[in-house]
Amino acid sequence: MLDLNKATAEQLDSIDLLKGHGFEIVRYRAERGRFDEVRQLEEVPGLAGKWEGAESKVTVD
Repeated sequence: MLDLNKATAEQLDSIDLLKGHGFEIVRYRAERGRFDEVRQLEEVPGLAGKWEGAESKVTVD
């Protein structure tokens, strides 16, 4: 399990459902602060409706 608040863009890109969005996830985190819930991936540009199922691969600590 990868922590959305600690993982690098490369680590996030290694997850099929998030592939190609690692940079945007890290940028979102840098601009808006830490993730409180995995479902906040819905707010990351380009991931709306595409991230469901990632809950089994990522967590928020």
